[in-house]
Amino acid sequence: MRLLLVEDDEILSDGISKALRQAGYTVDQIMSGADADLALASNIFDLLILDLGLPKLDGLEVLRRLRARKQTLPVLILTARDRLEDRVMGLDFGADDYLTKPFDLPELEARIRAMIRRQMAAGEVEVSYGALKLDTVGRRVTGNDELIDLSARELALLEVLMLRANNVVNKEQLIEHMYGFGEEVSHNAIEVNIHRLRKKIEPYGVSVKAIRGLGYLLSESVEHD
Repeated sequence: MRLLLVEDDEILSDGISKALRQAGYTVDQIMSGADADLALASNIFDLLILDLGLPKLDGLEVLRRLRARKQTLPVLILTARDRLEDRVMGLDFGADDYLTKPFDLPELEARIRAMIRRQMAAGEVEVSYGALKLDTVGRRVTGNDELIDLSARELALLEVLMLRANNVVNKEQLIEHMYGFGEEVSHNAIEVNIHRLRKKIEPYGVSVKAIRGLGYLLSESVEHD
């Protein structure tokens, strides 16, 4: 899951991002409303966490433009504006939830899980491939009902491969799903994560097959290049 966090308090933004990355999400951090509007218009995210008091463009205007583009991205407003009128306005502008500062991280994470669960209500919360099962809300993977210990990067990698099972996924798509804006990606970062993931899922009869010149896809054969 790729989240966009729009928060102009750098310390708070870094703290939230660290917690969410540890929970297995890919997080992009942006600190101004104008940059957020541009990012939302040109990238695909699974959820938006939006402050309201932003430089260059107010959060409500960011939200208004998002909905004007007919984008159905779930939006959680995270703000110090705690008046009833502010909460009503935020929800009327198209937010799906509204949380005021100060807040507890466990509550923020629970609200994010609830929003993702609602978003996927018409689809599948649990995705399966062979003996593997991915809980897209709880951020956990099992093989033959045994919990598989994956790093956040490995989980993000497996998620995109399982969601696009039977389709080749190229490196650019993997990088977009696994890394946030501004994160440095070394030349062999994807290969390293592929190697580590293979070692953890091959005992369950699933591997990652490299398709020369194209990308990667899941395979129920334990053989790989």
